[in-house]
Amino acid sequence: MEQQTKTGTMDRLFRLSENHTDVKTEILAGITTFMTMAYILAVNPNILSAAGMDRGAVFTATALAAFLATMMMAIFSNYPFVLAPGMGLNAYFAYTVVIQMGYTWQTALAAVFIEGFIFIILSLTNVREAIFNAIPMNLKHAVSAGIGIYIAFIGMQNAKIVVDSTTLVSVYPFKSSLEDGSFWHEGITVVLALIGILITSILMVKNVRGNILWGILITWGLGIICEISGLYVPDPEIGMFSVLPDFSSGLSVPSVMPTLAKVDFSNIFSLNFVVVMFAFLFVDLFDTLGTLIGVASKANMLDEEGKLPNIRGALLADSIGTSAGALLGTSTTTTFVESAAGVAAGGRTGLTAVTAAILFALSMFLSPIFLAIPSFATAPALIAVGFLMITSILDVDFSDFTEAIPAYICMTAMPFMYSISEGISMGIISYVVINLITGNYKKKKISPLMYVLAIAFVLKYVLV
Repeated sequence: MEQQTKTGTMDRLFRLSENHTDVKTEILAGITTFMTMAYILAVNPNILSAAGMDRGAVFTATALAAFLATMMMAIFSNYPFVLAPGMGLNAYFAYTVVIQMGYTWQTALAAVFIEGFIFIILSLTNVREAIFNAIPMNLKHAVSAGIGIYIAFIGMQNAKIVVDSTTLVSVYPFKSSLEDGSFWHEGITVVLALIGILITSILMVKNVRGNILWGILITWGLGIICEISGLYVPDPEIGMFSVLPDFSSGLSVPSVMPTLAKVDFSNIFSLNFVVVMFAFLFVDLFDTLGTLIGVASKANMLDEEGKLPNIRGALLADSIGTSAGALLGTSTTTTFVESAAGVAAGGRTGLTAVTAAILFALSMFLSPIFLAIPSFATAPALIAVGFLMITSILDVDFSDFTEAIPAYICMTAMPFMYSISEGISMGIISYVVINLITGNYKKKKISPLMYVLAIAFVLKYVLV
């Protein structure tokens, strides 16, 4: 009886029945999303420490920022989207703003804080919502498909299935790795990732509940077996770490004090600072919109007009999370495209987000376990989700070239330019130009905001 009461409360709180889901599905989806995102807990401290920041403090700040922002997403919008300090933006923070441009990390945090504050204003004044609604439906489908290719590419890179080469990218060199002995350090993990892809695919075909999560756990388990048996030999110097949890330092939460509220506003009136702040602003804005469009489209959350109900709450959670994260001591907090993994596992409400948020909070105490999840174990999940998302291209109207060509440009630009926001930029510019020159803009009634965005994107490439 007590269990039924709890379930009923959850149903009312998150509108589970209305969204055709249940508590078990939502919790499983939250765990799945967290597992695909857990790498940020290891990667973000490594990147930001290059800027002179304390690794332990950044780890705690990363977990806290993810927890706070994701909880706000659940409360403000009841959506299954999960937030954390974003990849790409953290590299720009450390390697460009601090190391290359010479700003202190405290000043860089100030740029992130102000960017988040501007986002809050834009979210409250419907600017971000208006941009979301102005993008044509065919482009929204293309964004979803493009993100599918993009995250599959990220997954293959994380697992080293795809590596740098004279042809830009190539498949992992198995033969030469066997000859020089590196196979047992990294080549074996590529094999495990490939096996993980097959396992996840079979589980999907068999419609096994929680197939993506099971794929991660089974692949990780195989990695543990390989390390124990000596088939996998960790080599930290090349980034191949042990997949066994390390409890040698016990269970403790690293102090956040070295980075807490260390923002420095003394340089905010310089031109370079403004450029840096707007760079953060632009990438965060369109990465977030792209992720919301792509994941919401795949989850059938968009209404008949292609709008996302309660988007203001989602955008507000993202913007407040960014400023809060800066105060804690981390780079821009943003909506993660890995949220698609939870959606693919059936997540449809804020309960998925709450589950992931709680796991981020717990990760501060159980860091040895979560930091042991290797990238080759999460790669199959990203590749599987990429497959699910690319099917959105089937919804694009290919009979109308003025719709299909911009959609194609948008979709292919994301993986090739390695950026969701660049894909949206190229899609919007090509959509406006093609329809304008061919005269189709009259019958399509293109939103005036689309023209503004197209001009803004062109100016960005010319001036920034």
